[in-house]
Amino acid sequence: MSAPHSNGPRILTFGCRLNAYESEVMRGHAAAAGLDDAIIVNTCAVTGEAERQARQAIRKARRENPQAQIIVTGCAAQIDPEGFAAMVEVDRVLGNEEKLRAESFRPGETTRVQVNDIMGVTETAPQLIAGFAERTRAFVQVQQGCDHRCTFCIIPYGRGNSRSVPLGEVVRQVRALVAQGYAEVVLTGVDVTSYGGDLPGSPALGQMLRRLLAQVPELKRLRLSSLDAIELDPDLRRLIAEEPRLMPHLHLSLQAGDDMILKRMKRRHSRAEAVALCEELRSLRPGIVFGADLIAGFPTETEAMFENSLKLIEDCGLTYLHVFPYSARRGTPAAKMPQAPVALRKQRAARLRAAGAAAFDRFLDSQAGAGAAVLIEKREADGRSLGRSETFAPVLLAAGDIGTVVEARITGREGDSLTAVPLFLDRKLSPAA
Repeated sequence: MSAPHSNGPRILTFGCRLNAYESEVMRGHAAAAGLDDAIIVNTCAVTGEAERQARQAIRKARRENPQAQIIVTGCAAQIDPEGFAAMVEVDRVLGNEEKLRAESFRPGETTRVQVNDIMGVTETAPQLIAGFAERTRAFVQVQQGCDHRCTFCIIPYGRGNSRSVPLGEVVRQVRALVAQGYAEVVLTGVDVTSYGGDLPGSPALGQMLRRLLAQVPELKRLRLSSLDAIELDPDLRRLIAEEPRLMPHLHLSLQAGDDMILKRMKRRHSRAEAVALCEELRSLRPGIVFGADLIAGFPTETEAMFENSLKLIEDCGLTYLHVFPYSARRGTPAAKMPQAPVALRKQRAARLRAAGAAAFDRFLDSQAGAGAAVLIEKREADGRSLGRSETFAPVLLAAGDIGTVVEARITGREGDSLTAVPLFLDRKLSPAA
């Protein structure tokens, strides 16, 4: 869960980067409507644990703020509006489409449950936000929803079918954010690699990125959120190879490393294809770093099948892992399959995380002496600056203002961060925080 902003409506955000983006949209709408004392809970439905944490946060918010208006929204609220409306702590429930509309927050609005049929939504309205709580990196939504039906996933029922934001609107928002001083933009969505299939001419993600970078030359750094390993188009591959402003850090939606489990998940790639993709991209962009989502303890997973997922970390050269013990979601096909014991799922998740931590340690150890361009994000208590390199590694420096890009040389590591000395300071890119 992300921390609430210090001013205006209090927003508790669970889940993905898209939710973080949408929380900023809601912050603007609620503030404009004068709901400064409201608490908005933006839920996630990817696991049962995420939903449990949201309910726990709602109860805590009510205990600590007995007079506040509590508004619940997000994927869990979209899928189960009646369940959240039945909570005595909740004043209003908004669906994923309604939460992005200014009129949902207008003064005097008392409709307790506003949740439409998300599957009937055919467009994604671009949302121009004034800024983010942090002054260095911003998210821009380019896509919404998902047309695929992985057997474990409930998210399409919370987000609807795939819809893309037209390029002109993406350019408009990125330009506005760069003009405000943001050095880095992250393009986000539910299934980003499906971008463009619903737009005239069906422009692929790579084509959109190429045109965006050409039309916003002042953008310093561009990142992408989670990508489907089977959908990287030729233009995107060329950009990875040739465009220095596209950061060499990709997060892949792999989920498993065993072909039978991938088939039962209804994923569209094989183990060999995942390994080949990482090898190809590493040859195109030496030094590129990969993250991945992995699920432990999927129904019918044997020890040998799990070992194939464990070995994928080394075979693909993964550095950043998001590991989830499998969580059965009501209404999904996987929930009807033979389930692994919960304790076994947690044990396997712990093994994956341990292997991921070892891979991350090896990566940090390998960086001594390398150059890095570090986007400074905050000041530590000891006065040093903390930022992120192109590969998203945390880097500690003795100098550097928040919002600047510092060219540096890596000297070693300190815990889970790299240490570096600055070579020179780039021009200031955003107001000091």
